[in-house]
Amino acid sequence: MTRADAATVAIIGRPNVGKSTLFNRVVGGRSAIVDDRPGSTRDRHFGRAEWNGRGFWVVDTGGLLPRSDEPMDSAIRTQVELAVTAADVVVFLVDAQDGPTPGDAEIVEYLRSQGRPVLLVANKIDDLAATTSHLPFYELGIGDPTPISAGTGKGIGDLLDLMVAALPPAPPPAEETEIAVAVVGRPNVGKSSLVNRLVGEDRLVVSATPGTTRDAIDTPLRYRGNTLVFVDTAGLRRRGKIDEAVEFYALLRTQRAIERADVCILVLDAAAGLHTQDFKVAGQAWEQGTGLVVAVNKWDLLAAKETRTAEEGRKDAVERAPFLDAVPFVYLSALTGQRVGKVLDAVLEVAEARRHRVQTAVVNAALRELVAIRQPPQQGGAEVKLLYGAQVSVEPPTFAIVTSRPEAIAESYRRYLMNGLRDRFGFRGSPIRVRFTRRRRRGSE
Repeated sequence: MTRADAATVAIIGRPNVGKSTLFNRVVGGRSAIVDDRPGSTRDRHFGRAEWNGRGFWVVDTGGLLPRSDEPMDSAIRTQVELAVTAADVVVFLVDAQDGPTPGDAEIVEYLRSQGRPVLLVANKIDDLAATTSHLPFYELGIGDPTPISAGTGKGIGDLLDLMVAALPPAPPPAEETEIAVAVVGRPNVGKSSLVNRLVGEDRLVVSATPGTTRDAIDTPLRYRGNTLVFVDTAGLRRRGKIDEAVEFYALLRTQRAIERADVCILVLDAAAGLHTQDFKVAGQAWEQGTGLVVAVNKWDLLAAKETRTAEEGRKDAVERAPFLDAVPFVYLSALTGQRVGKVLDAVLEVAEARRHRVQTAVVNAALRELVAIRQPPQQGGAEVKLLYGAQVSVEPPTFAIVTSRPEAIAESYRRYLMNGLRDRFGFRGSPIRVRFTRRRRRGSE
């Protein structure tokens, strides 16, 4: 089963010590703003990192000034405090060129009260072999300072070794019958109510106030020989409407839940329908290979509950996101219990589809049929031939097709083959992937 590690590392420190530069270096991109002016990072940024086979989340924060009364500094301080609360390891970044400052000492005082593992990291050191500029930071009394240069990448490997060593142990592999189910959706659509109805008790706080569920809570349920672990997550909001610092961490937890899920239940309000954010999270789950079920909640409150209403809503969704045509929609009421049991059946069906494997001979028979109906488009040069195929993995089901010219296969033809394989083999609610490889010539290594 898919299981992503939810361990988190927070990078904190005074303004302009290089936190965003270090964040970008660790996650391997430039998703955080880097500027020489203090205070460039006012919101948090997060991204996935991996080192020596261990994956973890990294959170960038704004510059921390513990004693400042300025409104912006107070807001950033709240964000940093939330980052530390959510973190398994804190990287406390200091500026080796400045040396220890009273602001650094104030941050150390705060960190000591939090009880989190802390890595003290001295940045902006170009000559690591000859440097002694990190040694004065021993006076802070919070551990050995690790010298690095986030700008050039020097010392980052050693720092990553320390980060991974400080993380809590990775969760053990799940039992074979366990299915992780992420319950996601916008605020106040009834996610907690649905989980409570399914498990038969009020384990999660239910309120009409949007954003009641701030954290992700795992709730196990035994059903038809399988253990379903439901993860109820905070409501999704568009980034432009994340007004409170806690909402950032709600978004982070939601994305972490989707990443470690086998099946994602996207809960909608029947009256409100699908919003842009719903399409976004559904697409995110689909792209990373997670199974998907759409649960249309509050169906009992809809005035015109005709079959045509459901059909039109689904048709509109598929027009906007064609992949949803392969996804089961369940129309229910978490309040009354109407059809909620069908969600469990849909989850099991989708989980089984993600595990389904087709024999190679059957794949090739289907491939011959598809090619006979529609040949691959021929471009200038050598002929494009599809030679044979096989399913190479599951969760999600992935097919490799050997061809004479993989670079000449158009995206439209790849979609044609993928849809043809789905028509023949099902895979309801599960993404499938089709990859093309070149035929190896005899004698080649």
